[in-house]
Amino acid sequence: MSKQKAPRRVADNEALAVGTTIRGSAQKLNLVATLIRGKKVEDAMNILSFSRKSMAVDAKKVLASAIANAENNHNLDVDALVVAEACVGKSITMKRWHARGRGKSTRILKPISRLRIIVREVEEAQDGS
Repeated sequence: MSKQKAPRRVADNEALAVGTTIRGSAQKLNLVATLIRGKKVEDAMNILSFSRKSMAVDAKKVLASAIANAENNHNLDVDALVVAEACVGKSITMKRWHARGRGKSTRILKPISRLRIIVREVEEAQDGS
């Protein structure tokens, strides 16, 4: 009596990767995620490689992981992959303190974000010209 296999969280033509502890605010990460939503994975990797935003480095790692999952685990064609979803959310926030004058202190909040990327294999439409 073993436990049943967990169902897939995404469709058969999709692959998923999640970055759970990306150091930085969700607002800044969402600016980077907006750049790649709906793009082909090759274009998205190029955009993230040449982006000047520091969050693009971590987003590129998660996207590369999603591409590798699609290729190795789900046998999808890498050339036909598109970034279907790029969801950003807040994770924990580290609380630190900073000493100030007259024996007082100030709170420092160090946010951590999550990034969930789903890539989907799409069939390219053929031109009838």
